[in-house]
Amino acid sequence: MTPFPPLKNDLLLRAARGEPTERTPVWVMRQAGRYLPEFREVRKDHDFFTMCRTPAVACEITVQPVRRFAGLLDAAIIFSDILVIPQALGMTVEMVPGKGPHFPDPLVTPADIDRQISQAPVDIHRELGYVLEALTLTRHTLDGQVPLLGFVGAPWTLLAYMIEGGGSKTFSKAKAWLYRYPEACHRLLRILTDACVDFLVAQVRAGAQLVQVFDSWAGELGPTDYHTFALPYILEIATRVKADLGPAEAVPMTIFAKGAHYVIEQLADSAYDVISLDWTMDPATVRQRLGAARKTLQGNLDPSTLYGPHATIRERTREMLTRFAAHDGQGQGHIANLGHGMYPDHDPEALREYMASVHDISTELRGRPQ
Repeated sequence: MTPFPPLKNDLLLRAARGEPTERTPVWVMRQAGRYLPEFREVRKDHDFFTMCRTPAVACEITVQPVRRFAGLLDAAIIFSDILVIPQALGMTVEMVPGKGPHFPDPLVTPADIDRQISQAPVDIHRELGYVLEALTLTRHTLDGQVPLLGFVGAPWTLLAYMIEGGGSKTFSKAKAWLYRYPEACHRLLRILTDACVDFLVAQVRAGAQLVQVFDSWAGELGPTDYHTFALPYILEIATRVKADLGPAEAVPMTIFAKGAHYVIEQLADSAYDVISLDWTMDPATVRQRLGAARKTLQGNLDPSTLYGPHATIRERTREMLTRFAAHDGQGQGHIANLGHGMYPDHDPEALREYMASVHDISTELRGRPQ
């Protein structure tokens, strides 16, 4: 096996490990995607999941923002989708232009688990080998410019999609399952957790240098339901992945439980290294709640800020970085990001302004005496 090129920019990995950095590293969720003209050019000739399943195409899309924003991005995240796990389990998932993910045959009753989930446990290398190939190819293609990130969707978020059949305003179908069929939910969550663990371990071995768990619909559950049907599984994922990899192979892990303000203390005690915050969370307050726990925080500019003029973007970025710096005056232990992903109609130049602002302002903050 050809060795991976040496890493030239390790800012993000140092920040994730809680080590000092000369400035705040920055990347953004959905940085490879629909807001980029070069992505839309590739999309013209390919179905969405065909792009995911074609390593050379996935690699090209992953590298596009690194190429466009040369010197500004501190990480690349592999172009894929959280719903490749339901596909690997045997379900059909389509990406409908203008609508998003669609399951033509969602889970309606617990009997559908046995009917639909035909590939459990998942043979990761057989069913998702294309992601692993894309990771390895991309790691070489990046030539050490920045670290490469992998990811999965959290079990609750995946379950919600599989039952709702797509996105939802209420998630009433998925939440109804929690009350009507709790045992079936736990069975399905167990299947998903096992798949997530195996997939993350395989991603690291294929070249991912940090991995993130996206619990995009965390905030749709109240505290009791989240502690019952979501939190135990995301905590287990981090513990098992690190145990399976061992100290020699382990990489930093990030959890993004969007909207789940009420689990900060539990995440502080978890095996995750980085806690990603949405834009509704105040970094200074979160840092206080973490107490002595040495966790790096990630986030959390409101994505809608990028619709504003550049002066406003810079002003709001300074405000964000200052809040993250409240505990030490410098902002160590912070990875800059958005509080969610890029929107399709964002201007790439607005993102450029955000990242340049992070560079300038965080360097200034690092220069302040403590």
